[in-house]
Amino acid sequence: MTDQAKRYALHSSIGYHATLAARVFERRLEDGLRRVGLTRLNWCILLAVGEEALTNPSDIAGFIGIDRTATSRALRQLERDGLITRAPSTNDRRRTDVALTGEGERCLSDAIPIGRENNTHFTTKLSSDEHLLLVRLLAKMRSGETENLTNF
Repeated sequence: MTDQAKRYALHSSIGYHATLAARVFERRLEDGLRRVGLTRLNWCILLAVGEEALTNPSDIAGFIGIDRTATSRALRQLERDGLITRAPSTNDRRRTDVALTGEGERCLSDAIPIGRENNTHFTTKLSSDEHLLLVRLLAKMRSGETENLTNF
């Protein structure tokens, strides 16, 4: 094998640029969320419950793209922080229902503008057509891949 065939052009790879872009996006979002006492994962859970009306931990895990164990751990923390409640389902006692508390609703309300502003910060760097194309291309790259991102 030639030296050229052994080389890997890291800075030309899609993975490198996608990873760096994701880190910059996440770091900026996390810095903003920290001001309201949330992590990115906790914010996503509050969004799942408050905005998407998901009450079942498995549904919340699927919506966010993390495993059930990580979801349970985060739900325990949010419950300790007084942002959610967990109770046996009234329809099926084997299931747990998750709901936002008043404090959870306030926290989510404070965090949504931070998420919106972060998204706007990056999307304004693109034209409308570029934005739509980027979303379409990223979705295409993910298609057929596992949706469960355990390293959230």
